[in-house]
Amino acid sequence: MVDQEGTLSCPSVAALCAPGAAALDLADAVHALCQLHGPAPSIIELASHSEGAGSAGPWLRKVAAAFDQERAMLVTLTAAVGPLPSTPRHAQSEAAINAQRHALCTLAQSSRTGCSFGAALALLLEWHAIRRVLAAAAGRSGVALLPHTLPSRAAIIAEADSVAAVASHGRALAFGAQQLAFQHHGLWQLLVARAEARAAL
Repeated sequence: MVDQEGTLSCPSVAALCAPGAAALDLADAVHALCQLHGPAPSIIELASHSEGAGSAGPWLRKVAAAFDQERAMLVTLTAAVGPLPSTPRHAQSEAAINAQRHALCTLAQSSRTGCSFGAALALLLEWHAIRRVLAAAAGRSGVALLPHTLPSRAAIIAEADSVAAVASHGRALAFGAQQLAFQHHGLWQLLVARAEARAAL
């Protein structure tokens, strides 16, 4: 579901990873990702302390520490790609990403068992795809991107299966995951619109 509705479903992501991707578009994507996921606490850390995390809290807290390394890398990469590209209607774009951040933070703090965990697991799955964009930006900027220490896709899916053994928790997990994927899909659509606006200048 996350693959079909999140980052991997967006053709623009594959274009950003291609050798001929515009440097401005890559920089714009890195800045947007940093605005959405760079602030502390991370979505995963928020989820680890939520009422809905249940027995998954300790596992999430360990993963949150690994994700903090990714956040630090993201901040470094944001500085390396240069300033945010000048784009028409930037204030509206910034407000939209801030609204996404607020929506994700609310989702990550849900008291419904499974919901916050689903959002956190979806972010981890998404990060495997997002890292391809970050790797492309790092390569263009001369930044060495170190290997991540996040769980594998198989490990993430195994955790999801464990929680989904209880039907009601599985439904909540699916809802949380789907909502995070939708927010990321919206982010990539916004970045496409920004690239088109720059091209029209």
